[in-house]
Amino acid sequence: MNHFINLKDIPAKDLRRILVDAKKRKNARKKLNKLDPDIGTPLKGKLLIQMFEKSSLRTRLSFFLAISQLSGRTLTLRPDELHLSKGGESIEDTAKILSNFGDAFMLRTDNDEKLEEFKKYLTIPIINGLSPSSHPTQILSDVFTVEEIKKKPISKLNITWIGDSNNVLNSLIAASIKFSFKLKVGCPKKYQPNKNIMNYVKKNKNKIMIYNDPKKAVEGADVIFSDKVISMNDKVNKKKKLRDFKNFKISKNLMKKCPRAILLHCLPRGSEVDENVFKSKQSKVWLQALNRIHVQKSILLYCLGKLR
Repeated sequence: MNHFINLKDIPAKDLRRILVDAKKRKNARKKLNKLDPDIGTPLKGKLLIQMFEKSSLRTRLSFFLAISQLSGRTLTLRPDELHLSKGGESIEDTAKILSNFGDAFMLRTDNDEKLEEFKKYLTIPIINGLSPSSHPTQILSDVFTVEEIKKKPISKLNITWIGDSNNVLNSLIAASIKFSFKLKVGCPKKYQPNKNIMNYVKKNKNKIMIYNDPKKAVEGADVIFSDKVISMNDKVNKKKKLRDFKNFKISKNLMKKCPRAILLHCLPRGSEVDENVFKSKQSKVWLQALNRIHVQKSILLYCLGKLR
């Protein structure tokens, strides 16, 4: 049994195994319908229990199709209907019930400590579907998409992030260490990665380059990542933050400085990418979203000890 909470805690060789398996599974499904099972029905009889404390579209849909294609089933719980939030039931007791009824638990939460506490009491694997500090399933899938499009290991590519220092960037930084790729971060000075993240980078003898000028950040880029400037439940002065990021909008002129680059955005989007860029040939956001099904299938297999 393996948990999947943060990329930094998972061996690089296991992350690569997940990507290799996902590629094989995607190739094997070219003539299959969305709900047709994978050959071998590897998770037949298994139940994935999901709980979303934060809004979700892509994570919800992709995990539903992932477990379905593996011949398992999913049950989605609403936190406002559980004793956990309404009746004061402890995480320990909730975790024991989840372990008795399900085979894996996927949690999308607004509390990192809650993930760790569930992990402490669960006897089934837990998957982080998004937390305030990390979005590991998203970024591992994005690595898959980058390598699929560029047809080379991500370690041989120049990766740039333009935007706020948030949970998605934290996972991208962890991925840069696990997969050994060059990473440039473009953001206003007061929105740079925090001290803990930079200490993690330094401890692992890695180096990310931070620029307060987006033009310098995108020079030589093969891939540009971005995310919504105003994140879900962002407790800030939103008008001020949007003003602070005004010069970091991904425009057609900015993309001209890296003509071979593709654009990835985990969605939902805001005003951080111009419409003509978002809908351009450089934008690969729809494939990026779809690929989450394939990678999350392999994550489920990894967590349940079934990865081939």
